[in-house]
Amino acid sequence: MKHLYRFVLLLKRLFVGIVIFVIWFTIYRIVVMSIVVERHYVVGSLILWVLTAYFLLPRIHRRLSRVYLPNYFIGRVRTTDGLLGDPVNLGVIGTKAELVRAMKRAKWHVADDITFNSSWKIVKATLLRKSYPTAPVSPLFLFGNKQSIAFQQEVNGNPAQRHHVRFWKTPSGWYLPGGYKVQWVGAATFDTNVGFSLFTLQITHKIAEDTDVERDYVVSSLLKHNTSVSCEMITHFSTGYHHRNGGGDSIKTDGNLPIISLS
Repeated sequence: MKHLYRFVLLLKRLFVGIVIFVIWFTIYRIVVMSIVVERHYVVGSLILWVLTAYFLLPRIHRRLSRVYLPNYFIGRVRTTDGLLGDPVNLGVIGTKAELVRAMKRAKWHVADDITFNSSWKIVKATLLRKSYPTAPVSPLFLFGNKQSIAFQQEVNGNPAQRHHVRFWKTPSGWYLPGGYKVQWVGAATFDTNVGFSLFTLQITHKIAEDTDVERDYVVSSLLKHNTSVSCEMITHFSTGYHHRNGGGDSIKTDGNLPIISLS
């Protein structure tokens, strides 16, 4: 009975896959023909890019990532499309109120939630090079959840280039590898400019390769502005590595993990 259930499930997935392929093939055929035959080069190419970047490739990545990525903590966050994102490079002991208070003292701003208004505002601010201190950051996922809170600091009043860090509340009874108990884990990276994702072709922020620099910047800013904050470094928490994040940007880390105590 169990084998029959698996076989039926496999057939169902295969059928869904074939239907999706036929639908997308038909859509692409229509769009490509409009470009080639009717010479709608600009409009057709724009539609082709939107369909590919925001509909087709994300769905392919989501399906494939369920197959080849483990569903447990490996020290990396995930993008909305299921791709491996930035490295987890911070641990925090303390409450949310303590975290917000300490970050604000260190001149960090709580990032706005992503809404239509905030998205439009950051587009305008980036294009016009105007300040947006609480600009939203894209959602990344850990423990199956979007970041609980994110902070940022603009550079030269331009949201295209900024320091930023996301934090996730750890599940009840959860421990870091090695038995360390923390209430929060974070991923800090530095946005260098706006560009296109290597894996989905979507418009996104590009990050600096050396994520350890941003990790250390977050720690030093907290220690500088909060006398009650202390830090312990777990050396060789993970193997130092070079890889790429969900946007296709090169990343590297030494594998060390600072544990920040807020009180």
